[in-house]
Amino acid sequence: MGNLVNGDDGLPAEDVGPWAKQKHDFLCRYIDISRGARGKFIGPGKAGATYIDVFCGPGRALVRKGEFIDGSCVAAWRKSVEGGAPFSKVFIADKDETRLNAAAERLAAAGAPVEAFVGEAVDTTRLIVSRLDGYGLHFAFLDPYNLGVLNFDIFRTLAKRKRMDILVHLSKMDLQRNLGRNLRADASAFDAFAPGWKDAIDAARAQKGIRVELINHWKSLVANVGIDASADMKLLKGEQEQHLYWLLLVASHDLAHKFWKVAAKTDTQGELF
Repeated sequence: MGNLVNGDDGLPAEDVGPWAKQKHDFLCRYIDISRGARGKFIGPGKAGATYIDVFCGPGRALVRKGEFIDGSCVAAWRKSVEGGAPFSKVFIADKDETRLNAAAERLAAAGAPVEAFVGEAVDTTRLIVSRLDGYGLHFAFLDPYNLGVLNFDIFRTLAKRKRMDILVHLSKMDLQRNLGRNLRADASAFDAFAPGWKDAIDAARAQKGIRVELINHWKSLVANVGIDASADMKLLKGEQEQHLYWLLLVASHDLAHKFWKVAAKTDTQGELF
């Protein structure tokens, strides 16, 4: 989670690295590529197509080189409008009320049908899913600031809706930097992210092997709730080519995975582990 700064529109914005622009580009490419499928659920008498972002931030960011950009939820809404298939509802949430209120105000100003919830992502996800039409098409973007807050119950809850596509940010940097500490801790950040992980890994292996086993265990948990994690994991890097995080799609139907394969340009995804 970056520091808050004064935005160029008078509202708080978040200080981010330049890689945020690339992340938003992949998000918006997926939204654009899927516009035809989304359009079938939009209109009078239709079940609707929603956007969900439970780590929404303030909806505006200052890239460290001095450029202001839309945050993920605002960028996603604008791209859906631009493609002629605007989301019928935008659900956002954040545990920080200042960030949440700024995002909600920016979305409302952009014409989005926004509904906002303050609280931890596990709790707000339950509230949002309870409001979703079971016959609608739903797209969730999960962009947490570390693995520890990406509680697996979020995926269990989202999977309760049949047509749920999830684009998720998995922090490779967090996994690498804090692996040793999490392996030794009685209460590990991995407990919420990948329940049962201690029985799924060989702690005597080299760290790279442990990371592979942990992510594979997480993917198996995802599959067990009825949704599949894409094999196409897009690796995003920092300015010094350091590995930061993966973006990947989690969905139950093949068409969503086909969309992501195109959006992610997997021929340039780079080394995963």
